[in-house]
Amino acid sequence: MEPLVRVQNLVQSGVSQVPRQYIQPLESRPNNHSHDQNNNHTPQSSNINIPLIDLSNPNDTILLDSIRHACREWGAFHVINHGVPLKLLHDVRHVGRSFFEGCPLTDKLEYACDNASAASEGYGSKLLVANDDTVLDWRDYFDHHTLPLTRRNPSRWPSKLIPNYGKVLCDYSDEMKLLCEKLLGFISESLGLTSSYMKDAVGELYQNITISYYPPCPQPELTLGLQSHSDFGALTLLIQDDVEGLQVLKDGHWVTVQPLSEAIVVILSDQTQVSI
Repeated sequence: MEPLVRVQNLVQSGVSQVPRQYIQPLESRPNNHSHDQNNNHTPQSSNINIPLIDLSNPNDTILLDSIRHACREWGAFHVINHGVPLKLLHDVRHVGRSFFEGCPLTDKLEYACDNASAASEGYGSKLLVANDDTVLDWRDYFDHHTLPLTRRNPSRWPSKLIPNYGKVLCDYSDEMKLLCEKLLGFISESLGLTSSYMKDAVGELYQNITISYYPPCPQPELTLGLQSHSDFGALTLLIQDDVEGLQVLKDGHWVTVQPLSEAIVVILSDQTQVSI
């Protein structure tokens, strides 16, 4: 097994200072300012949140107008009454936390991913490679390949450590596929296209489910759990716990996404932007 200290185990070892490789450059550190394209300081927004859309709204015009506005102006929004059982959202959070907080490192390392491959499935942390000056994320994760079904390999998942892990992940995968297809239909219709337009443009759905774990940081002002990025693919569907941290960039301002336990965050990804 690779000689790697996971971020969680750094914290458990009692470190009081963040190791050098996790320290963000000054301009990238989390603070009360963000930067526009000209690197000017702009205040961070804290009194607004991404749009909240009720997918059960019986008025199709209002629903589609809301989705069109959210996609155009934000590229991210919350959905409620989305059809995914709320108990399942709870169960996904529970099995993820059980893996990271309830299993010893030796057991977790049995599911370690191949750090030489960016497409590897399993338990991992972002690593430096030789001559690489990339700053590391303050995050551990477990990545699952779930769709199409030919990629799904539950033997790579820690069901022997957490007996219901596989069932919860499979149920969650299936429900999120249905929600993704529903959202792609709404986005298409909001643009005056046929409901199948985006789904046809995307083609066969590939789905990865990543459970991220962000351990408490002794110097949070120096680190980022996950650095700024856009997501490849069509849509990112995200459930949060009750801890703030996720932010989206809106008009040069980093806006904190306030966690809503019954909601799912929808983020437009690169492929959707290209398709429309």
